[in-house]
Amino acid sequence: MSILSTSKEIFFNNIAAIILYIVSFSTFQGLKEIPDLVIFSFNLQMIIVYYYVLKFPDHLGLGHIFLAGLVNDVVIGIPLGISSLSYLVLSFLSSYIREVTLRSKMTSEWITFIPALFFSNFIYYLIINNFSHLSFYYVDLLRNTFFTFLFFPIFYFIFNTFHTKIYKI
Repeated sequence: MSILSTSKEIFFNNIAAIILYIVSFSTFQGLKEIPDLVIFSFNLQMIIVYYYVLKFPDHLGLGHIFLAGLVNDVVIGIPLGISSLSYLVLSFLSSYIREVTLRSKMTSEWITFIPALFFSNFIYYLIINNFSHLSFYYVDLLRNTFFTFLFFPIFYFIFNTFHTKIYKI
């Protein structure tokens, strides 16, 4: 194998971790400070974690998920480990769903994304409420959860198309 093909293989096998780190570094919290800008938010990190742990578990390890959560916590400015624990809970639930599912379909994965997303956000809520002095609006968390659930099929299609083109499955 040549060096170019080896480096391409390493890049494509780690593309999920690279995307997760880029999204974690580029969390745009500054947009919320503009008063007249109505913005909806969704958690792309959770979509990435759920999709890749469900479909391609070898491409995104728990260490990458934990580290991306720490990076996200630093960028947002919340206590370290909150996003990491939330992402790890989501990854454990998605790996459980992968093990008990007989046939993988987008609709069934989308429906099972609801309890995984709510349980992960419940852990996030419990940690914020019990172990920190931060306050947040519950409606914003529910809105974020709703839009994350709503955008899952779009990113599912994008990631499936990407993997079909790259890996020629």
